[in-house]
Amino acid sequence: MASADPLKPGSEDREQVRVKDQGQESLQNQNHYLCGSMAAFANIAITFPIHKALFRQQLFGLRVREAVLQLQADGLRTLYRGILPPLLQKSSTIAIMFGLYEDFLRLLQLHAPHAPELLTQSVAAVLAGTAEAVLTPFERVQTLLQDPRHHGNLQNTAHTFRLLLKQHGIQELYRGMVPILLRNGPSNALFFGLRGPLKELLPEAETKAGHLVNDFTCGAILGAGLGVVFYPLNVVKSHAQAQIGGEFQSCRAILMAVLRERDGRVSRLFRGVHLNFQRSVFSWGIINATYELLLKMF
Repeated sequence: MASADPLKPGSEDREQVRVKDQGQESLQNQNHYLCGSMAAFANIAITFPIHKALFRQQLFGLRVREAVLQLQADGLRTLYRGILPPLLQKSSTIAIMFGLYEDFLRLLQLHAPHAPELLTQSVAAVLAGTAEAVLTPFERVQTLLQDPRHHGNLQNTAHTFRLLLKQHGIQELYRGMVPILLRNGPSNALFFGLRGPLKELLPEAETKAGHLVNDFTCGAILGAGLGVVFYPLNVVKSHAQAQIGGEFQSCRAILMAVLRERDGRVSRLFRGVHLNFQRSVFSWGIINATYELLLKMF
């Protein structure tokens, strides 16, 4: 039988369909990044004051009322001080989280089609979480700008970046990266691994509003639960990144130092966890619901 002539109309049509499919797949992959970024932007704009109160609890071991009163004393002018780094950081990391997860998952399914689905999802999630750590400098600068001890000597995001680079070098921007790595990979694996099964347990949605509520609920439950589990790592990160210059301490050394400051009581290590739980309910509910909604719109 004669082979098909690539110049025949039928072959041209098939090639056009293949190119079109590849273009649609590429656009869909880009949408994961865009939708993740927009979802994170909406979340930060809404929840930043809550996050700032939580940070004060993590850093100083304050109760909720004490943290809120401290923010009130600082005044409205400084309430949104430090919002630019999390806007840039979260918009980028959430875009990476969702976008790279989908890219890694697609590649793993392509090259290891017989691997268990749970394994490929977990590996893709850990790889995406690890890649997020490249944006540690944004978390670093955000921490410093939110710390009231640096209000007098750090002006804004650009000034803080310049100061750290000039006085201490680029490695100073990555202080606290280890707890971020320990947090991101496992939390991503649990988030993406449990998101589908959790949604299946919810009542089946029959309307767009119902799907939105289910997506919000899934994100809220997973975000809040994982926030509690990995809360001590965030405390370690906050303490590491509040320091400028000096020795880079291990996670264990920082954790032991915090425990000594809080009379060796593990419960005080979780100061702020209630506010973090509430913030995570709203934050991850908003992120997951907005992401899924935008993905359907594009």
